[in-house]
Amino acid sequence: MRVLFAGSPAIAVPALEALLASSHEAVGVLTNPDAPRGRGLALSRTEVAERAAALAPGLPILSPARLGPEERAAVEALRPDLLAVFAYGTIFGPRFLSLFPRGGINVHPSLLPRWRGCAPIPFAILNRDAETGVSVQRLERRMDTGDILARERIPLDGSETTGSLSETAAVLGARLLVRVLDDIEAGRERGEPQDEAGASYSSAIAKDDGRIDWSRPSAEIDALVRACDPWPGAWTMLGGERLAVLGMAVHPAEGPEDEAAEPGTVLRVDKSKGIMVKTGMALAAITRLQARGKRPLPFRDFANGVRGLPGSRLGP
Repeated sequence: MRVLFAGSPAIAVPALEALLASSHEAVGVLTNPDAPRGRGLALSRTEVAERAAALAPGLPILSPARLGPEERAAVEALRPDLLAVFAYGTIFGPRFLSLFPRGGINVHPSLLPRWRGCAPIPFAILNRDAETGVSVQRLERRMDTGDILARERIPLDGSETTGSLSETAAVLGARLLVRVLDDIEAGRERGEPQDEAGASYSSAIAKDDGRIDWSRPSAEIDALVRACDPWPGAWTMLGGERLAVLGMAVHPAEGPEDEAAEPGTVLRVDKSKGIMVKTGMALAAITRLQARGKRPLPFRDFANGVRGLPGSRLGP
């Protein structure tokens, strides 16, 4: 089949690579416009555009700001049979979808209908789900509501970060995408309607959503740290300065003094466990930190450079 691939971030790159290596013909790539990135905020292509240019020189790369008449004409000129989407971030209208005789499919990194929307991976971590997965669905006008064509599960053990889980979902999604394309070409695809009663939704993660509320249980704070890794990063305040919390573990309180302390209090520096902080339930052992403008540090190195750390308060 002649396939137009739509995607932008790194999670979609393995799916593009799998498509290019398959028996199907990639006729072009649809991706987001160039955007300022990095410290210098220079305009840069998306990860998908960069990889497409490297792997398939001459492959048309379309990066429109909107999908209007001119953009639809450019897509129509490619004569695609099917649209394959992974993390493109746009709901396609009926006029655009009508350009594809065999319709469209979307790779979504969750077990639909759980965590429809734009941030399924961090939401699965934040909610401490026992499992997540990758689903391939038929594209519909309503977001993430199409029939499921393939699905595979990923068990979660509570150590995953958004970064590590995205890498797992990327590889799994690439494999599922090619399998579904093969099924569609052979006429053997079978769609399973989604259970609307079981639907849940993930919203966009904002830059400041990583702020730590030390009155929450340690397990929730740990989930926040992992969900915000690598972006936007979990953070707190120490002495009026923003402090990134890059790693932690959950530990029980070790006595009545621990229990009586106010949330956010730095109780002590345990040489084997980390910087022990009181939370709303149990303790957080911070293992890796980064002060603003400084490099990330293991907790021992950080603690050696801060006077009066035990007894200080983290937070507002």
